[in-house]
Amino acid sequence: KFQPLVSLICQDDVELARFRQLIVNTVMATDIMDKDLKTLRNARWDKAFSQTSAENNDTSTREVVNRKATIVIEHLIQASDVSHTMQHWNVYQKWNERLFKEMYKAFKEGRSNTDPSEFWYQGEIGFFDFYIIPLAKKLKECGVFGVCSDEYLQYAVNNRNEWERKGKTVVENLIASVN
Repeated sequence: KFQPLVSLICQDDVELARFRQLIVNTVMATDIMDKDLKTLRNARWDKAFSQTSAENNDTSTREVVNRKATIVIEHLIQASDVSHTMQHWNVYQKWNERLFKEMYKAFKEGRSNTDPSEFWYQGEIGFFDFYIIPLAKKLKECGVFGVCSDEYLQYAVNNRNEWERKGKTVVENLIASVN
């Protein structure tokens, strides 16, 4: 049924296998909680962007380009999932509130064992420090967004700092809005 599309995307079985692996890696990139996957992603990033010239000589140019493209696509998928954290404070707050309410509702309905009101303030700080800001730095490093990378990184840092100043009050207001 999809053979005409597949034949346009992939000219042979080698390209089809590469395309399949790219799709699998891209889908797996959305799992940010799995520490083993994070370790593997970081290792692939380091291999793609920290190679010495000797390592590059041992690897074909096509393989180096494919490795970089794959890891950049994985990071783009991750960034798209949390893009609100790298935008203006108002955009960040809008989506942060919606996520809190969704998670709180799941807790109240018994679909989650975790009450987000107990960790939300500190959890956001950790999320920025250990995920968002490092992700924004990687996107800047690879140059995928050009000059906009500086803006995204700055928004992430600004939102983290603003959260540290206002987050406890924000959480109090969120709790009040759901009770």
